[in-house]
Amino acid sequence: MPEQPSHVIVGLTGGIAGGKSTVSMMLGELGAQLVDFDVLARKVVNPGTPGLARIVDRFGEQVLLPDGSLDRQRLGEIVFRDRKKRRTLEQLIHPDIYQAFVGQVSQITADKPDAIIVAEVPLLVEVNLIHLFEIIVLVYTSRQVQIERLMDRQDMTRRTAAEMLETQLPIEEKKKYADHIVYNDGSLESTRRQVQALWEELVAFQLQPRNMKHVPRGDSR
Repeated sequence: MPEQPSHVIVGLTGGIAGGKSTVSMMLGELGAQLVDFDVLARKVVNPGTPGLARIVDRFGEQVLLPDGSLDRQRLGEIVFRDRKKRRTLEQLIHPDIYQAFVGQVSQITADKPDAIIVAEVPLLVEVNLIHLFEIIVLVYTSRQVQIERLMDRQDMTRRTAAEMLETQLPIEEKKKYADHIVYNDGSLESTRRQVQALWEELVAFQLQPRNMKHVPRGDSR
């Protein structure tokens, strides 16, 4: 008897203002179960969590708002231009994010064992999470378009937008880690057609015999 399809875990990544959430939403409409690492990252530093306590211990109470919650803007200002501090922050909270991810996958597969799970992970390559996923999808947007979108959406200068992009691995470098690329420089209709084709490939992949996950393909740092 042929094996029943098992769940598939897809890592979806890209650059700032590249359209990751748009592609994720489209996949959700087609039937994917969605996980957002940004949402998980917020949950693990809620008031009373060990994650928030570790951040305060390292960076001080200056990163707290009057109500005791994390002042994300202040923390962002501290780590934005300091790679060492960004790495420290990652080391403080990423184990908790990983555990939250495992828990959410377990909840999804308990209800839907054959789920296609799409996890939106902005820094998937930068923090070397490739090994968690069977398939890596890159939402590709050119640097120029990223800068223009940041300037339009967040009312920032070109220089600030460019500096923000410098905190991530260049989008061209991320291409070599991707199994599939969705180009999001064009129209919404063009993106939707690509997502539809991607979904069909994911469904076909799910039906194939599989006995191993992706192995880590190297640390980009």
